[in-house]
Amino acid sequence: MTARVGIVTFPGSLDDRDAARAVRLAGGEPVRLWHADGDLAGVDAVVLPGGFSYGDYLRAGAISRFAPMMSSIVDAANGGLPVLGICNGFQILCESHLLAGAMIKNDHLHFVCKDQTLRVENADTAWTHRFDAGQEIVVPLKNQDGQFIADERTLDELEAEGRVVFRYVGGNPNGSRRDIAGITNARGNVVGLMPHPEHAIEPGFGPGVDGLTFFASAISATLATA
Repeated sequence: MTARVGIVTFPGSLDDRDAARAVRLAGGEPVRLWHADGDLAGVDAVVLPGGFSYGDYLRAGAISRFAPMMSSIVDAANGGLPVLGICNGFQILCESHLLAGAMIKNDHLHFVCKDQTLRVENADTAWTHRFDAGQEIVVPLKNQDGQFIADERTLDELEAEGRVVFRYVGGNPNGSRRDIAGITNARGNVVGLMPHPEHAIEPGFGPGVDGLTFFASAISATLATA
């Protein structure tokens, strides 16, 4: 059996093909999903890729949350479907209220592009269970609206419930509260992160292959429950 992972394309998506390639290299079958459709095509997991959906007009991810496909994804995620939001996908998950907090412009108001070290804080989600807690990984980071914010009560809840999944190591590149680079929902099936694991999946292309583990984790998790 092969896990089928949907990759959603919005107007302005840039990394949908990269995400599809990552799924394929991890042993899954990428399935193209279009933002204006509502049919999830029976996929076992979903990736919301990076880019600048709808040009990031209004707020990053704010318009995409109203796409027909997102209505289906919200319902499926609330039912347990594994969903990964990368960069713009993370922004969309926050705007859709599948994840807490919000994303705003980097505190230095500049676009940032670099190889970023992350520490795995939660290795129990659908997308991280093949990592070890405390493990440090390196994946590319590229964003201009990458500052994660939330009120202190929400931040305390994320910390107390183990819902901080990744933290920046070696300096905070965008001003995110408490160095948070990625979070999960309470159930652990929805994960959002600002760096790009789909750009770290092959030797010689990017900083290494740490990113492949995200996709392999979800694929093995869906097969285990099939």
